[in-house]
Amino acid sequence: MTRVLFLPLIAALAVFFAVLAAVDTAAAQTPSGEAVYKTQCASCHDSTSPRVPPRDALRKMPAARIMRSLDGGAMMTVAFTMTREERLAVAAYLGTSDALSGPPASAFCSNRTVKLNAQPAVSWNGWSPGTSNTRHQTREAAGLGADQVKGLKLKWAFGFDGDVSAFSQPTVLDGNIFVGSAAGLVHAMRAESGCLTWTFQANGPVRAAILAVRDGNRHVLLFGDMTGWFYALNAETGQQIWKVHVDQHDSTRLTAAATAHDGVVYVPVSSWEEARASDATYPCCSFRGSVVALRISDGRQLWKTYLVEPAKQTGKTATGVPTLGPAGVGVWTTPTIDAKRRRLYVGTSGNYSAPATNLSDSIIALDLESGRIAWSKQFTTGDIFSGACPSRGPSCPDGPGPDFDFAAASILITRASGGDVLLAGQKSGVVHALNPDKDGAILWQTRVGKGGTSGGVQWGMSSDGQVVYAASSDMDRTFQNRPLDPQRFVVDRNTGGGVTAVRIADGTKLWAMEPPSCAKDAPAGCNPAHSAAVTSIPGIVFASSNDGHVRALDASNGSVVWDFNTMRDFDTVNGVKARGGSIDGPGTVVVGGMVFVTSGYARNGGVPGNVLLAFAP
Repeated sequence: MTRVLFLPLIAALAVFFAVLAAVDTAAAQTPSGEAVYKTQCASCHDSTSPRVPPRDALRKMPAARIMRSLDGGAMMTVAFTMTREERLAVAAYLGTSDALSGPPASAFCSNRTVKLNAQPAVSWNGWSPGTSNTRHQTREAAGLGADQVKGLKLKWAFGFDGDVSAFSQPTVLDGNIFVGSAAGLVHAMRAESGCLTWTFQANGPVRAAILAVRDGNRHVLLFGDMTGWFYALNAETGQQIWKVHVDQHDSTRLTAAATAHDGVVYVPVSSWEEARASDATYPCCSFRGSVVALRISDGRQLWKTYLVEPAKQTGKTATGVPTLGPAGVGVWTTPTIDAKRRRLYVGTSGNYSAPATNLSDSIIALDLESGRIAWSKQFTTGDIFSGACPSRGPSCPDGPGPDFDFAAASILITRASGGDVLLAGQKSGVVHALNPDKDGAILWQTRVGKGGTSGGVQWGMSSDGQVVYAASSDMDRTFQNRPLDPQRFVVDRNTGGGVTAVRIADGTKLWAMEPPSCAKDAPAGCNPAHSAAVTSIPGIVFASSNDGHVRALDASNGSVVWDFNTMRDFDTVNGVKARGGSIDGPGTVVVGGMVFVTSGYARNGGVPGNVLLAFAP
């Protein structure tokens, strides 16, 4: 049995604020930037380490730049335990009120006009070219044949100024690119040259791929940021049409791309609260994962379906900190549209705190019109995991669970033999094939990786209709707690997962590409895990790795036909100093005879980077 946990917005806010009031009334007070600095920052920035900028240097920086570093830059792993208000307070305490300068005039096109056809002739729109999330591009749309791939050469590079991660996947329509950044700056640029046509500053980092939808006489760009805001922009001008804060929990983040159908955009809602639990003074946990439906024309909420009940106090830790639950069940995946059945499919994460619930680590089918849960299929029970687990060791409360989230979008395929199949890759390392006509009944299950907290299928699979191509991470990493090092993890340079091809008809493995170890001269943080989403065109599978390589594989046997190492410095068209790093999260975009990939991922022990690369034969 499943329950529809849908509360009106007013009731949801009442529950949320009641929990906060019960935990600590002082939390509602405006934090002191000086106090936050003393408790969170002083031990490093008042030290004499040459690796850490001193407080005097920070006082010369704009507060906005410090905030960027906390939200999505070099200090984001340190700032995970801080509330949004604490970040704002300490940035204002340390920095100046000077505004950040935008891109120089030389980075912009001489003609900044953006023209889009009513129905773009050539596109890669959002997470996948279509709402079934196959991440497969036809030969015509790709503008690239398998025989041309081995001749791909770098055409241009664009640097994201001041960033240490490049984790937003480009959207390309009629020769126009729309891409977010860790700084929260959304860029519109020409695909042919990389020159800018306009920029827009969001409230927080924009990791989600941008979705373009026709609305009357205009194209609307739809995307979320990592502070919980969801935006609609005019694609031709970059002007904001509306924005909505989809959830009031201060740990809300929107990292997965939205999807749209019949004038409605469906927004998956997740959180970084599980990371905040690494702070032993934090009352864990109270976030509730959900899916929100918004009307595209004006942003009005049509429905919101919560996937876990409101948290209640469940006890206290040994040091007297209140414990809350249930919590979690965030949605990291782009929803998959099933117009025939009027369903929306999403995958969920685990619980952050006890008690465990029956919608965690699940594939869920929602009714498109109402948000009602039509059916759900849970694959891992009792999975409770948070940041408290690595930092509190054996005393980790209520776990640790295996952390077997669904983070990759499900793929809806019509089989050649007839009937539809829903393909779902899990961090357990298993690909599941489900029957959408029989409430998610299992057709087959195939293991493609060993799985783990940073293992299994992470961000996305691809399918050409006959075969599903699944990348697996399976990196080995250890938690470290050196106070002057912002990296929370140390990764093994030699272990990681590769890419596996599985026949959709029966789940048979056809081939597996084993990942090579990192080169001896590769920087610290290099590892061969294939966490990033894969992309396919007829005859070719594009796979990227945390070793910084983007590779094209022969779809028939997995052999490498093209390989480019992005982990190096680049001369950029916008004059920004840029370097590639680990590739994690978004996959390769192939459209209009060009190939695009972002490189750089400073989280999970990876190698920083800040570049968007464009290739052509």
